[in-house]
Amino acid sequence: MESKKRVGVLTGGGDCPGLNAVIRAVVRRSIMHGGYDIVGIKHGWRGLLEKETVQLTRPAVSGLLPRGGTILGTSRTNIYKNKESQEKAYANFRELNLDALIAIGGEDTLGTAQKMSQDGFNIVGVPKTIDNDLMGTDVTFGFDTAVQIATEAIDRLHSTAESHDRVLVCEVMGRHAGWIATYAGLAGGADAILIPEKPIDLDEVCAMVERRHDQGIFFSIIVVAEGAKIKEGQREKEVLSSQRLDDFGHVQLGGVGDVLAKEIEKRTGYETRVTVLGHVQRGGTPTAHDRVLATRYGVAAMDAVHAGRSGVLVALKGQEIVEVPLTEVASGIRTVNEDLYQMTKTFWG
Repeated sequence: MESKKRVGVLTGGGDCPGLNAVIRAVVRRSIMHGGYDIVGIKHGWRGLLEKETVQLTRPAVSGLLPRGGTILGTSRTNIYKNKESQEKAYANFRELNLDALIAIGGEDTLGTAQKMSQDGFNIVGVPKTIDNDLMGTDVTFGFDTAVQIATEAIDRLHSTAESHDRVLVCEVMGRHAGWIATYAGLAGGADAILIPEKPIDLDEVCAMVERRHDQGIFFSIIVVAEGAKIKEGQREKEVLSSQRLDDFGHVQLGGVGDVLAKEIEKRTGYETRVTVLGHVQRGGTPTAHDRVLATRYGVAAMDAVHAGRSGVLVALKGQEIVEVPLTEVASGIRTVNEDLYQMTKTFWG
């Protein structure tokens, strides 16, 4: 009797609404194709280093569709941190008898997937990040849920800001790209939207707040992405919550909202408070949109494996799920375009 092909699945980087929907879809599609063992690799690439796995069967993925987080766990482990860990990961891939691996993640996870693919391993990528900043795809799952959560928070901040005649700054996620800030800010009726793509001009922001007061509107809502930089003369200042680097060399961002609030209050004299949404944006039940998109990605990833294709990323182009080379992810960050940003200024103040 011919042995079943073994396909690994892992989730890497930050958790994200919709991860479990992808895992469920991979397993269910594999049953339709027949002849597969689906091996869950625990805690991202760290699980490959430690050979920590779990069998993914239909009962194991039952009820996962609305569940947040990832049943496989995740980490920010970098197997290319040194030669020893790389060799160990490669050896474990072979010892686990994996015929292919589906890697679900963002820039770092998929960058690792691309390198492994170039070294001869059968890898298929699935794009995941609430920041929506991956090249190669129009939309990543998790983004819609994060925007919905941020929009609801901004809606709630409006009533408090207006009741107390306050300026309220809402800090949302977005390391290199301001998609969450832009969409949630527009949907929530923010009076200013500040993103990493454009350095913050404090004079411009404070002038907007003062202009509203002159017009008899004594409150303001300002949405800022965590990666937004503050303009200081010819320099741009990035605000960090920690100097510690992760395995991929990323600093820990955070605190720009607090810096902004203090500067606005100091310059205008108006009471200003900050709300940091943080990990609230990552958690909880995915929206219907993200459940469907994640499901389509999982099915397409398993279809690619079944067809023997590798080194590809399943991606959304328009309304269609397509396959693009994994190398596209490494080509840069998908940022908010100038036209969209300028359009948001229609609603400043």
